Amino acid sequence: MIQPRTIVRISDNCGAKIGRIFKVLGASKKRYAELGDLVVLSVQKAEPRKQVKKKDVLLAVVIRQVKAYRRRDGSYIRFDENAVVILDKGKKEPIAGRIFGPIPREIQEKGFQTIASKAPEIV
Repeated sequence: MIQPRTIVRISDNCGAKIGRIFKVLGASKKRYAELGDLVVLSVQKAEPRKQVKKKDVLLAVVIRQVKAYRRRDGSYIRFDENAVVILDKGKKEPIAGRIFGPIPREIQEKGFQTIASKAPEIV
């Protein structure tokens, strides 16, 4: 359950490490984001001399969440951390070349095939 002011890990090599969610995109009063939802975040911690700087406002997609997510077959999947991948605002494609850690197959089903192809493991 990711909501505004949630601290998330950024799981790609764009240069940002930690971000803070400040808007969940979707409906006008949507409160919580889950796997595959778009969010707007602010970078809290970043590596020096990379393409993303601290205080940048970016679009991202949620790829891991701590709260258990119910799949269609009735099983649940949960992760140890809340994590996102930074997207390009126009094309909704990841701006980074690599993605770290596993991602659920729901990300691919929701239309983010490039993230699924760059991920090392799909669970």
